[in-house]
Amino acid sequence: MIKTVQRSLLGLALLFTGGVAADEVKVAVAANFTAPMQAIAPAFEKATGHKLVASFGATGQFYAQINNGAPFDVFLSADDLTPARLEREGASVPGSRFTYAIGSLVLWSADASYLDGTDAALKAGQFRHLSIANPKAAPYGLAAMQVLDKLGLSEAVKAKLVEGQNITQAHQFVSTGNAELGFVALSQVYKDGQVSSGSAWIVPDDMYDPIKQDAVILKQGANNPAAAALVEYLKGPEAAKVIKSFGYKL
Repeated sequence: MIKTVQRSLLGLALLFTGGVAADEVKVAVAANFTAPMQAIAPAFEKATGHKLVASFGATGQFYAQINNGAPFDVFLSADDLTPARLEREGASVPGSRFTYAIGSLVLWSADASYLDGTDAALKAGQFRHLSIANPKAAPYGLAAMQVLDKLGLSEAVKAKLVEGQNITQAHQFVSTGNAELGFVALSQVYKDGQVSSGSAWIVPDDMYDPIKQDAVILKQGANNPAAAALVEYLKGPEAAKVIKSFGYKL
């Protein structure tokens, strides 16, 4: 009997950290934010005692899944339009939407000598494949098309485009050599102030619409303390430090 009581007390103790019940938060995360979230998750769990379960993918696909009842508590989008739409449709908690990051677009090659920090190689067109994310599902893909339009290259490169289902796949096409270069999220190739591998042209911000990335608590997470805790953590200084280190603006 005493052992049973002790085990029960131990179970209760494990469920509490700092007097707050430990809960689980299921998060749909835009693919471009994979690396930052993987860094944030353990720090969040350590600080709050809550468990974070993340799924990564394209914003457009997550929107469809959420509408079909996918069991997510929080959604970190790659744009601000999709969370605003969910809010209008009554699929999220009113007033919970906020901007957690502003993304940057980069033209990247796995070959360290391919790009010289400018758009010269893109304009020269001496490549077989140019990778982008699906512009209908991924905001970074849409931004890439805006850049090509602004440079007057849309038609010239049309036959060379290879579309990834999301920005992760677009990056994989380049990293594996299936495309000589591609438009990816800066966060995928950037760490602590510099491009970490290959060669790149960081696209000027005025060449595409701002990639304002909003988060929102979904209806399923309305009464989940872990969902509220995650949102607060993302607004805090520790998360901000990680987000900036991957090249995002706040």
